[in-house]
Amino acid sequence: MLGAFGAHALRAHLDGDALQVWHTAVDYQFWHALALLGVSFASASPWRTAAIAAFVTGIVLFGGSLYAVALGAPRFLGAITPLGGLAFILGWAALGGAFWRTAR
Repeated sequence: MLGAFGAHALRAHLDGDALQVWHTAVDYQFWHALALLGVSFASASPWRTAAIAAFVTGIVLFGGSLYAVALGAPRFLGAITPLGGLAFILGWAALGGAFWRTAR
């Protein structure tokens, strides 16, 4: 929905750079929403809980900061984006731990 909103409703209001930032946020949100779906196949464990928390945190920090910057928020909010990226990395590591535990 956010991708369609950016492609259709925002195209007339944002420049090409801002639309690219918006598109990046949509891409990362999409892939990590799928990762959250993947987490549902792991057995309940602290690893699974950590993966869920990390992916949700990453989506909020990474995607949220990029959406805000694309819409004209102060550029310093872009400094939050790497924290979201770190949360994504931690989420993937925790997801690996969750599936490793499930496989044992």
